[in-house]
Amino acid sequence: MKKTYTVTFFTCAVVIAVVLAAVLSFHKSESKTLKVGFIYVGDASTSYTNNFIEVQNAITDKYGKQVKTIAMCNVAEGTEEEYLERLIDSGCELIIATSYNYGVTMKKLAEKYPDIEFCMATCSNANEEPRLENYHTFMGAIYQGRYTAGVAAGMKLQELIDNGTITKEQAKIGYVAAYPYAEVISGYTAFLLGVRSIVPDVVMSVRYTNNWNDYLTEKKYAKEFIDEGCVIISQHSDTTGPATACEATDSDTPVYIVSYNESMANVAPTTYLTGCKINWEPYVTGAVESVLKDKKIEENVKGNVVGNDMGAGFEEGWVEMLELNELVAAKGTKAKMQEVINGFKKGKIQVFQGDYIGVDPEDPKDTCNLKKGYIENENSSAPTFHYVLKDVITVEE
Repeated sequence: MKKTYTVTFFTCAVVIAVVLAAVLSFHKSESKTLKVGFIYVGDASTSYTNNFIEVQNAITDKYGKQVKTIAMCNVAEGTEEEYLERLIDSGCELIIATSYNYGVTMKKLAEKYPDIEFCMATCSNANEEPRLENYHTFMGAIYQGRYTAGVAAGMKLQELIDNGTITKEQAKIGYVAAYPYAEVISGYTAFLLGVRSIVPDVVMSVRYTNNWNDYLTEKKYAKEFIDEGCVIISQHSDTTGPATACEATDSDTPVYIVSYNESMANVAPTTYLTGCKINWEPYVTGAVESVLKDKKIEENVKGNVVGNDMGAGFEEGWVEMLELNELVAAKGTKAKMQEVINGFKKGKIQVFQGDYIGVDPEDPKDTCNLKKGYIENENSSAPTFHYVLKDVITVEE
C-alpha cells in the first residue's frame, strides 16, 4: 500500500509540474510584446504589396497589444539595407521582406543579427551556404493557381470558337510580364498549359516591362497585344493597366483579362474573367506565433519543409483563386475549376508535362524536354522552371 501511495504522489507531482510549466509558458507568450517589421517594394496601391498589408493588419487584429508591426513601403530594390537597419534599430525581432531582390541583403543581415528572425518571401537562398538558423524563405505554389486560371481562360476561348466569334487560328493570348525571372516564366508557362488543356493549339506572346508595377507600360503592352489580335490578356504585374486596356478596347471581338493578386471586376466588369493569388497569411501568422512561443517556424507552420524553406499550395490554403466573373465565364467554368483544384489537393495534376521543348533564354544550349516532366517546387518554394516553350510562346521585344 505504501508503495502505491509513493507512485501516486510522484505521478501527481509530475503532472502538476507539466501543467505549471505550460501555464507559465502561456503567460510568458501572452505578456511578451513582439515587434514585427515588414519591408515592401510597393504600397497599398499595388496589389501584391496590398495582400501583405492585409496580412499585417490581420496580425494586429489577432494579437492586439502582443504584437506591434512596423512597415517600410516603396523601398526600391538595392536600397533595402538602410531600411532593414531601421527596423532592427526599432527593436524588431521578426522581419518579413517581400521582394525577391532583397534576398541577398536579408541573408547578410541575418548572419549579422542571429537573435532576429528574417523571413524572405519568393526567394530561394535559405538552404544555400551559409545556412543560418534565423533566415527563412517561403512562397505559395502559385503555378497551381496560374494553371487553374488558364483552364478558365481556355474554356472561354473554346466558347468563342464554338459560337463562331473567333476561329481556332485566332486563339491567341498576350501576357504582360514583369521580369524574365523563373518566378515569372514558371507562372506564364503554367497559365498557358492550363489554357492548352482545353484549347490545344493556342499560342501566347509575352512582353517584359522590367518593372513590378508600371501602369502606363502595362497598359501600353496590353493594348499592343489587343491590336495584334489577342483575345485573352493575362499578367504578372501589379497594376490595373492591362485590365483597363481590355475594358476600353474598341475591337470587334471582346478581349478578356485574367488577373494576378487582385480581382479586376471593378475595373473591367465586362471583360474580367478570374485570377489567382498567394495567400501569405498562413505562413506570416505562423511565423509570428512561432516567435511569440519560442518555437522553430518550420515546425510550427503547416507546409512542405526543405531545410529553412517552406511552401504549399491549395492543400494548405497558401494559394487561392480570385472571384470568378460568372457573367463572363463560359458555362461550367466554376465546376471545372473546382475539379482542377481538387486534383491539385490530391496530388494528381502534373502541370509541366507534354510534347514541349523549353529553352533557357539566357543559355540556348540549356533545354528541357517536358515529355519527361518537370516537377516545380520540388526542392524550393520559389519557382525554378525557367524555360520558354519553343513554338508556342514568343517573347516580344
